[in-house]
Amino acid sequence: MLTLGIESSCDETSIAIIKEGREILANVISTQIPIHQKFGGVVPEIASRKHIVNIMPVLDEALQKADKKLSDIDQIAVAYGPGLVGALLVGVSAAKALAYSLDVPLIPVNHLEGHIFANFLSHPQLEPPFLALVVSGGHTALVNMKDYNKFSLMGETRDDAAGEAFDKVARLLGLPYPGGPQIDRLAKDGNPDAIDFPKALMEKNNYEFSFSGLKSAVINYIHNAKQKSIEINGADVAASFQKTVIDILVYKAITAAQKANMNTIVLAGGVAANSMLEAKLMEQCAQNDIKFYYPSKILCTDNAAMIACRGYYQSLKGKFADMDLNAVPHLTLTDWEE
Repeated sequence: MLTLGIESSCDETSIAIIKEGREILANVISTQIPIHQKFGGVVPEIASRKHIVNIMPVLDEALQKADKKLSDIDQIAVAYGPGLVGALLVGVSAAKALAYSLDVPLIPVNHLEGHIFANFLSHPQLEPPFLALVVSGGHTALVNMKDYNKFSLMGETRDDAAGEAFDKVARLLGLPYPGGPQIDRLAKDGNPDAIDFPKALMEKNNYEFSFSGLKSAVINYIHNAKQKSIEINGADVAASFQKTVIDILVYKAITAAQKANMNTIVLAGGVAANSMLEAKLMEQCAQNDIKFYYPSKILCTDNAAMIACRGYYQSLKGKFADMDLNAVPHLTLTDWEE
């Protein structure tokens, strides 16, 4: 079974071909980061236009790397949300055209679910059940994964996602886009205990997140320092901010796993590449006798291999789409019951 995956939710055009759900034959990613850096963030219209330019060359490269022809493909999986509507439409349109012309099934994949399934590609031995901590630019959530197609949402962000907060604080500190990796690097030179930033929703058995207040606290700290002509130590701000976010994420992940009687935690999403988050979760999981998994760096980014993997397991349950599939930019994580 060969599954071709398509991912175009933001500023990466990616196409992958995987065999039997877990073996990556090709995973080609064309990033637009250099284009959007000059604007300090992703410009939706530019992203959409670049996806149109990139999608066919990326498809050709993926087929060449996998040493396959289009006629070898058994099914097409595509991320149809969440994301930028114009960007998503490029991938969805390409997927529908391929599925129709090849007369193969079309599989609609939630991009956020794809991030969780990236772990199956990095760890062949990994099987449900487990607790998934999804931390991306647009979402933060805790998911109780009972099986491949059976999971429930334990909690999610009420406002800003963790990745979004990283990007906004990076801009405040004058760091280039994308902000998450820049904060991670700068924080290594700072004192994580220099500034005491607030932590929201830390009550017992509360598995929701809120980072807007933390973002405002950083804004107020910088503003007050400038008003008083106090020199700002950017590394200390980055380290203290990052520590606060990670303390919240780790505490909630560990307590949610214990609540759900899970002995395994997996990390997913773009922020999974944060070195301190990986280290703190690994440390806390070891102390609490919990197994910990996280994807390889390339699979933390937006990529089509994770979409193809998720699509493969959906296909085993017959979860296909018709040709009227459309992009859903505000698609959320919801419970799945087989």
